[in-house]
Amino acid sequence: MTVVTDSIVADMSLAPNGHLKIDWVREHMPVLNRIRERFEKEKPFAGLKVAICLHLEAKTAYLGKVIQAGGAEVTMTGSNPLSTQDDVCAALVEDGIRVFAKYNPSPEEYKSHLIKTLETRPDLIIDDGGDLITILHSERQDLISQVRGGAEETTTGILRLKALEKEAKLNFPMVAVNDAFCKYLFDNRYGTGQSVWDGIDRTTNLVVAGKTVVVAGYGWCGKGVALRAKGLGAKVIVTEIDAIKAVEAYMDGFEVMSMEEAAKHGDYFVTVTGNRDIIRKEHYEVMKDGAILSNAGHFDVEINKVDLNAMSKSVRTVRKDIEEFVLNDGRKVYLLAEGRLVNLAAGDGHPAEIMDMTFALQAVGLEYVSKNYEQIGKKVLNVPYELDAMVAQYKLEALGIKIDTLTPEQKAYLESWVEH
Repeated sequence: MTVVTDSIVADMSLAPNGHLKIDWVREHMPVLNRIRERFEKEKPFAGLKVAICLHLEAKTAYLGKVIQAGGAEVTMTGSNPLSTQDDVCAALVEDGIRVFAKYNPSPEEYKSHLIKTLETRPDLIIDDGGDLITILHSERQDLISQVRGGAEETTTGILRLKALEKEAKLNFPMVAVNDAFCKYLFDNRYGTGQSVWDGIDRTTNLVVAGKTVVVAGYGWCGKGVALRAKGLGAKVIVTEIDAIKAVEAYMDGFEVMSMEEAAKHGDYFVTVTGNRDIIRKEHYEVMKDGAILSNAGHFDVEINKVDLNAMSKSVRTVRKDIEEFVLNDGRKVYLLAEGRLVNLAAGDGHPAEIMDMTFALQAVGLEYVSKNYEQIGKKVLNVPYELDAMVAQYKLEALGIKIDTLTPEQKAYLESWVEH
C-alpha cells in the first residue's frame, strides 16, 4: 500500500502497535471477513470515495480496510476527541487509508479534521453521531452534490437525520444502522453493557459489588448497562421519562425512580439517554460524598459540567480519566473521561465479536445505498431485513450453530387463513 502523505495523525512511529491491534480484531471478526472476501472479488465501491467518521480504534479501522478492499478510496476521521487511538491511525495511513484524526485535539482541530474529510468530496459516508451530515447540511453545502448517501451508526445521529428529513432538508438517503436488529439487540445491549463497565473498572480500579448504580435511560444501551451492573453485584436503580420503559425496568427487577430521588442513593451514575442535562445542579446538591459520574451517550452533554464547575471550589485530575470536583460544602464528586463516552474515551469500546455484526451491517448497508440511491430518494431508511438476517446467519455459521428451517407445509400453514 502507498502511504497517504496528506494525512494528519499524531505520530507515524506508532504504526507497528496499531497493526497489531488491527490484526487482533480481524481474527475475531469472522462475519466481516466473509464480507471482505466478497468485496475483494466484486469491488462494489470501485472508483468511489468513502468518508468514515467513527470512533477511531482497531475495530473501526478494520471496517475501513474492508471498505477499501471493496475498491473504495477511504478517508477516516474520529467521531469523538477522546476515543481516537493514535497508533491505529498511523497503521491505517501505512495501509493506504487517508486519516485526519488524533487523540484529544482542540475543538478547532477536531472540526478541521471533519471538514478536511468532507473536502475529499466523498460519494458515500459512514457517520457516527451525525457530525459529517450536520456540517454538509449547514456550512458546507458546496460539498453535497456528489454524495450518493450513507449509513449512520448511532441513536444520536439518527435523531439528527430524522429531524432533517422531517424538515425536508435531507439531501440523500441514509441507512439507520442503529435500528437494525443485529445492531441494537447485540451491540447496544451486550456491547455497551460490557464495554461501559470495562471502561469504568479499568479507570477507577474500585469494586462494584454491593454498591448502588444509577442508570439513566432504559433503552437497549441502558438495559445492557443495568444488566451488567447487576451481574457485578450492584444494586441498580433506573431513571426514565418513558412510562413503558420504566415498567419494563421494574419488571426486570430494578428499582425505578426519578433522578431527583436516585441522586441521593447512587455510588455510580451512568447516563445513556442521548439527551442533555440528565444530571445537573439539583442532583449534585444531594449526592453522596465520593459519587462517581460517567456517561455512555454519544455527546458530553448528559452530565452538566457547567453546573458542576460552578458548584466546586476546586477541580483536579486524580488519576488518568478521573477529575475530582470538591463541592463548596466539601463533598467530592468524581467525573470519568470528561463526561464523554466512558467505554471509548476510557476503554477500547465494544468487544470485537459484537462489532463484527454491526460493522458487517455498515458494510452491506453502504453497498445497498450505493446501488439503489436513485430509487431510495432523500430519506432515512432501515436496513433491509434480508441484510439483517444475512448477517445473523453468517454469525451463526461462524459459531458452528445450525437452526431449523420451515418445511413447505409449515410455510403454507403460516401464509394461509383457511388451513387449521
